[in-house]
Amino acid sequence: EKSSVHLRKKRSGCKVKKKTSKPVYGFLQELKFAQTPMEFHVYEASNQHPKRRKPINHSKDSIFITPFDLPFELINEILLNLPAKSLMKFMSVSKSWLFLISSAEFINTHLNLSVNNKAFKRHKLLLRFDPPYCSLQDCSFSSLFSCSVTEAFDLDYPVKNCNKFLSIVGSVNGLICVAIAEKYLFIWNPSIRKCNKLPDSRASMNGNSCYMYGFGYDEIHDDYRVVAGFRSRNSCKVDIYSVNKDSWRSIDDFPSGVLFMKSGVYVNGKLHWAYSAVQSVISYDAWSIISINLPDGKWGKVEQPCYGEGVFDFTMGVLGGDLSVFCNYERIRVDVWVLKEYGVKESWTKMFTINLPYDPVGYQFCPLFCLSNKGGILFQFGSTFMIYNPKDDSIRYSEITCYNAFYEAYIFIESLVWPISTKPRMQQQPRLEKLR
Repeated sequence: EKSSVHLRKKRSGCKVKKKTSKPVYGFLQELKFAQTPMEFHVYEASNQHPKRRKPINHSKDSIFITPFDLPFELINEILLNLPAKSLMKFMSVSKSWLFLISSAEFINTHLNLSVNNKAFKRHKLLLRFDPPYCSLQDCSFSSLFSCSVTEAFDLDYPVKNCNKFLSIVGSVNGLICVAIAEKYLFIWNPSIRKCNKLPDSRASMNGNSCYMYGFGYDEIHDDYRVVAGFRSRNSCKVDIYSVNKDSWRSIDDFPSGVLFMKSGVYVNGKLHWAYSAVQSVISYDAWSIISINLPDGKWGKVEQPCYGEGVFDFTMGVLGGDLSVFCNYERIRVDVWVLKEYGVKESWTKMFTINLPYDPVGYQFCPLFCLSNKGGILFQFGSTFMIYNPKDDSIRYSEITCYNAFYEAYIFIESLVWPISTKPRMQQQPRLEKLR
């Protein structure tokens, strides 16, 4: 009897289709069909038991839709607006989707959309905790501006259980560079759960500890670079690593002195540090901004503005893509200067002055600069975050629920970027075993 029904359907021209266990009712609902079979049906409403429901015939008048019936341009546009973690799952839908999502054009377009998202929907905040916790957490960055309380979550990161001190070197295009025990360096993309340990430089192999580092992108050569400075008793040596070449080379004649910040600030294809040639600094005239150009590895100096009188602590950051200087006048105020046109001293502009709130502990503002679409600017103040509104000179606080006071915070973007070619597991394993 079943076979006769099958023959009648076949003779009438109706296609016989297999039912799926999880029917999908819309392509636009976060593409939930990614974890279901490749063939999908929209079922008619009925009071019958789901097992007796019949699929609608695939005809011109039906509402039968599969993801492959949609135009390629529409599929591409929908996928580009999804987060990286979801896209990693959707690679298994079909070979064509795997090819599309893995293509360099798609990855770069997805990155640009994430970077330029004014609502910071693809931005995350990375929190580092000091011992005894030695852990990393992340939270939604956009919620810091819209919510009074934001929840943070634990992250799996390179060599999580090695019980060694961890530092954040920098972040660019969704990639994060971390240092373990001030010696071992990793490049890591938490969105796609990939990491790679860098080979040891000659200076680090001599047992020297790292006193400066930085991470940035060389747009000219489409290459990611890591800078690391190692200090011994008699000398200092600065090396630069190329991801494309998977090798280190030395930066010649880099000046020795005192750095007021360990991790370099990446702006305009260069890494920047606050530097002084003398040990004790009582005015800004005694220190300078030193930079390393990533494409050629040459170092130089950036001219500074005339800050005025007074003694202040000096840090740097990025505001709106421009190099910014943060002058902390202890427990009084903070002046924020921005270099509007890189390389032009006259373009230094004093953007605003923030009067410090009452603080008996003596915390200082840290330059976690980010300008929201409503004009608010986010700062780290001790283990809390403050949002300053320059329009009315107001300050409000944003709390993060985490188990302890964090020490350091970095902004990173969710992306599919992974510039490191796949290496045989046997080559990476010895590098990781040394840290266990």
